[in-house]
Amino acid sequence: MLPDVSTGGISMSMGSAISGNGTGRPDPLVSTIMIFLDAEAFMAEAIESVIAQTYPNWELLLVDDGSTDPSTAIAREFASRYPGQIRYLEHPGHVNRGMSATRNLGISAARGELISFIDSDDIWEPNKLSDQVRIMREHPELGMVCGAVLYWGSWSGDHDFLIPTGHVFDRPVPQPEALLALYPLGKADAPCPSDVMIRADVLARIGGFEEHFTGEKQAYEDQGCFSKLYLEAPVFFSSTVWLKYRQHRTSCLTTVRREGQYASVRLYYLSWLKRYLNTRGVAEPRIDEAINRSMWRYAHPVIYRLLTLPYRVLEEILWRVGKHHLLHRRRPVRPAGQPGRV
Repeated sequence: MLPDVSTGGISMSMGSAISGNGTGRPDPLVSTIMIFLDAEAFMAEAIESVIAQTYPNWELLLVDDGSTDPSTAIAREFASRYPGQIRYLEHPGHVNRGMSATRNLGISAARGELISFIDSDDIWEPNKLSDQVRIMREHPELGMVCGAVLYWGSWSGDHDFLIPTGHVFDRPVPQPEALLALYPLGKADAPCPSDVMIRADVLARIGGFEEHFTGEKQAYEDQGCFSKLYLEAPVFFSSTVWLKYRQHRTSCLTTVRREGQYASVRLYYLSWLKRYLNTRGVAEPRIDEAINRSMWRYAHPVIYRLLTLPYRVLEEILWRVGKHHLLHRRRPVRPAGQPGRV
């Protein structure tokens, strides 16, 4: 059964404490949402990284998308050990509804004025929440903050890569600049959902996540939400590393690429974005041009495949020998010597 979420607002018992933050104001409550589906392998480690945060005023919502493995029991056990701070939620009937609907369930139950997400296989650095709350306080106009990311392969013996998110760092980026500069329309790396902190009122204004991004289309469910946010409020790309983003072959995007579904998923996102802009009455020639440029390959598939054949052959070879990072000019970093900044 779902907990009662009708009270809304910031929890007084958690949101009223002042913890020496130097501002004389209470620490805002941060609602952290972890959605999961059959996540037994890594889930406890991800939860422990939230519990280990130096920032004191958080709640964790463990939102079950119909798991059939022991991860449901793991989540319930953590909720029983931390009553009032960790909560378990599920869809009625314990059904599977997809990532976006499950994130939205967590958002609807969140009590904080700030919302973060962590996937069930990722790890936060201990100062993640404290640093991001400070940035949000320093820049009240921001809708979202995120940082650089450690693409974490060393947990399984592979390489680690340090990837900066965004195109400019450590300053507010006005809308809609990020939409044009970041993937999927631009070339700069997009945020990982596990790294973002978003104001709850901004999420409410944009309607949260797009629930029609289901099945293989879930590979772009985060991009749908971020695209709406880039149009709504300024964002901040920090150079600080707060996230270990676990790399493995069962991740959603990796699976979509391996099964040859990436092109259709990307086209679905681009078509949706075009409709969304029209519905919102957004008339921005630069965005229209970027969308049309991105869709060119789908209107001319034969020409595109001929032009990109050498790249695709090279990509396949490098994947097979474990050197795919060379395509993106990414240099592996040593886990033991991981720098705090890019």
